[in-house]
Amino acid sequence: MNTKLIVFSLFAFLTLPLFGQHNVFIKAELNDTIKSLYIKQKLEYRNTSSDTLREIYLSDWMNAFSDTRTPLARRFFEDYDRDFHFARDYKRGGTTINTIMGDSLNLLRWERPKDQPDLIRIIPEQPIAPQEKYTINLNYSIKIPSDEFTRYGYQNKGNYQLRYWFIAPGVYNDGWQVYSHKNMNDLHLPKLDLDIALTIPSNLSAISALKMKGIEPKGDQKTVFLTGEERFDTELHLTTEAIFDDIQVDSLHVLTNITDSGVNIGMKAFFVNRIVNFLQNNLGSYPHPVILATQQDYASNPVFGLNQLPKFLRPFPDGFGYELKQLKNITENYLENSLMLNPREEKWIFDGIHIYMMMEYIDEFYPDLKLMGSLSDVFGIRWFHASTLEFNDQYPLMYLFIARKHLDQPLSSPQDSLIKFNKNLANPFKAGVGFKYLDQFLEDNTIPYSIKEFFERYKLRPVEAEDFRDILTSNAGKDVSWFFNDYVSTKDKIDFKIRSLSREGDSLRITLRNKTGTTAPIQVYGLNDDEIVYKTWVEHSPDVRTVYIPATRIEQVAVNHEGIVPEINRRNNYRTVGGIMNRPLQFRLFKDIEDPRYQQVFFMPEFQYNLYDGLALGLKVYNKTVLDRNFEYNLSPFYASKSKTIVGSAGVSHKIFFDEDLYLINYGIGGSRFSFGYDLMYQRLTPYLSLYFRDSYLRQSPKERIMVRNVNVYRDENELTNLEVPDYSVFNINYLYSNPGLVTHFSGSVDFQVAQQFSKSSLTLEYRKLLKSDRQISLRFFGGAFLYNDMPNSDYFSFALDRPTDYLFDYNYYGRSETSGLFSQQIILAEGGFKSMLEPKFANQWITTINGNITLWKWIYAYSDVGLVKNKNQYAKLLYDSGIRLSLVQNYFEIFLPVHSSEGWEFAEGNYDQKIRFIATLDIQTLAGLFTRSWF
Repeated sequence: MNTKLIVFSLFAFLTLPLFGQHNVFIKAELNDTIKSLYIKQKLEYRNTSSDTLREIYLSDWMNAFSDTRTPLARRFFEDYDRDFHFARDYKRGGTTINTIMGDSLNLLRWERPKDQPDLIRIIPEQPIAPQEKYTINLNYSIKIPSDEFTRYGYQNKGNYQLRYWFIAPGVYNDGWQVYSHKNMNDLHLPKLDLDIALTIPSNLSAISALKMKGIEPKGDQKTVFLTGEERFDTELHLTTEAIFDDIQVDSLHVLTNITDSGVNIGMKAFFVNRIVNFLQNNLGSYPHPVILATQQDYASNPVFGLNQLPKFLRPFPDGFGYELKQLKNITENYLENSLMLNPREEKWIFDGIHIYMMMEYIDEFYPDLKLMGSLSDVFGIRWFHASTLEFNDQYPLMYLFIARKHLDQPLSSPQDSLIKFNKNLANPFKAGVGFKYLDQFLEDNTIPYSIKEFFERYKLRPVEAEDFRDILTSNAGKDVSWFFNDYVSTKDKIDFKIRSLSREGDSLRITLRNKTGTTAPIQVYGLNDDEIVYKTWVEHSPDVRTVYIPATRIEQVAVNHEGIVPEINRRNNYRTVGGIMNRPLQFRLFKDIEDPRYQQVFFMPEFQYNLYDGLALGLKVYNKTVLDRNFEYNLSPFYASKSKTIVGSAGVSHKIFFDEDLYLINYGIGGSRFSFGYDLMYQRLTPYLSLYFRDSYLRQSPKERIMVRNVNVYRDENELTNLEVPDYSVFNINYLYSNPGLVTHFSGSVDFQVAQQFSKSSLTLEYRKLLKSDRQISLRFFGGAFLYNDMPNSDYFSFALDRPTDYLFDYNYYGRSETSGLFSQQIILAEGGFKSMLEPKFANQWITTINGNITLWKWIYAYSDVGLVKNKNQYAKLLYDSGIRLSLVQNYFEIFLPVHSSEGWEFAEGNYDQKIRFIATLDIQTLAGLFTRSWF
């Protein structure tokens, strides 16, 4: 132990009384029949601050399950989790307070703060002076929720997984640090000395990290006595089965119910021993005799990747999946049960140390492990750049995945403000990669030394992120302020570019440009056939910096060649000495992970289908990798088997991002050529500009888009087809507002079009509400009118009641010119939105419609449409229809069965099968949005 640690330990011992404990005495009885706990609790609260307290806050997180208006319920809505919203009352939980009394058994004033029903605010009779103890007696009952919502609660098998199951004191540190349950397993507790007498049915066993003092049988029940000192872990498992392994490592017991097929108890013990010894060597000793590693904890935030594949497909060594689960879980609990950081406001410290330890563990015990494991050597797969990546390369990759989308958020952001992908993956990985980055930059083991010092110094003591900064700053031999000021506190990207390269004598003169202006350091390399000849760190280069390196044996210079810095763009990091092409051209089959050493062009086989072209096979050539790029192009030529001609599409786009409400400008040009009828082709060329707006709060924030484009269409003519306007150009401005959500969804758009032949405008509004009865009601309004229409005798540009003509060629019709048969029954829910084929089908003056749906049962809906259609020189006509909607995948795969309309019963005249309408979407990318909406 170094001198600083010895001095600190002596100081901590002498001042121990200043950090007094809060004592909790609990007498609880489980009623297994109604899934409830009856609790008598005595809380001896000690004011450990220097302030006089006039109120005390308690956390009652079980009451977060009391109804669908709590912050926890709203969090479920935001994550598109509907289970809690539609659960029966007996599956939900809650707290019933009987009495709250003081030391003299006098009733205390208390309340639940507005909009925070899982907190309790108590008003003491007298203010509580510093270091004074105050006693609170609580009498209450807990209704235990089902484990379906958070994985904690009661199971149908008769087991209980309990967490945050009793009322606990909040943390006071220059103010009350209390907050509501939001399913993030992050209750901030002070150190508690616990004394629990728990009465449970005799067939249940109590598993926890607390010390078991004894068991007292009472007929068909038993009372279990548990104690714990300096604890802020309240997890408790009541189980009918002996499903926990007790693995002892020196004096530490690891209780775990994590399983993995094919891993025997001997392998489990080996892996757990190795993990615990690694943590003890790199962090320090665990401050408690028992640590829990549960499947419930792991499932809340699992390790994503190929390790989750079925056993026969896993490309990793035997038992590696189990070891990785335990490494993640034990390390997380090791930290969170030792360090008293605020887990909601300063989680990035936990995350950084956690992921850094996992990376160090892999480096030590699996130094040659690839990201794709043994698949990296499989014929075909080994051609991909992804097969060359190390296992630890996944961490910067996941951060860059979200950073390239400009959906990243600062590490210092409160946890409840993060989108799901950032909370679970991007931010923890960025934090861990940041520590690894610092480790390489400081070059002297400062990071592992500082982490261990931080852990040992502040173990079981109040601590803040600033304390970690102080330790690291004092130990570092270089300036590390950039890490905290830029890397942690902002979402500023890192991007360096080699602007120029020249030879001066026996040196190379390299001019670097810092494209984002951060103060982060970067490495400059001299390479010879990919061998590193020279490298050096460059610091303090917020704009342009000139660097000189030796020219001997160097054929190429590079920035960040080894990818140590999580740089947003490494494609501008290479220059060839005396050469023309800085990066050689590389062609790759199928999309791959970006290799910045090459100019990559990808190609892949594709197919499309429509009635007139038939099956069209071709090759897509593009530059988009797994990570988004600002500049993208694609060229997709196809040979159509039916029309015997070349069809396809092409496009170029460029994105510019901003850290403002206007966060993205996207502009480009796209073109396509396909058949719109038999032996009739169309070509479309569309330059466009789109402006995207959003609030800085990314969770469930409304989004807006303004699109300006000019659609140029050229169509073939023949003697059998009279095209009044074979070629035309439409200028289009569209404003879109979208505020999606699980319970309430609202969107609206305003569209304006002008062409030589017409000008028109329209308004579309959509509202969807999910009712408590698990029924959904949705309404859609469409209104459109022509400003002028020089083609009153043609309906090509008219508003459509049920099937738009799609003169802009925006929709994926499989038989766009069909007026009968199966392909004519495909509909797009646009313009009028009717499902029945009624007359008049079009409006050349104005139209207003309302479309409504309501759930009958699960995916079966009743629908009804009503509208007014006005054509020139005719009276407005009222039309309506109704029927059954089978919504297999909403807005993607649906079938509409008409029942009744303004023309009568739909099945009265026969040919009913020709009146059925359907929606069919085969676009995989569009469907993928259904599964990613809760993550982004």
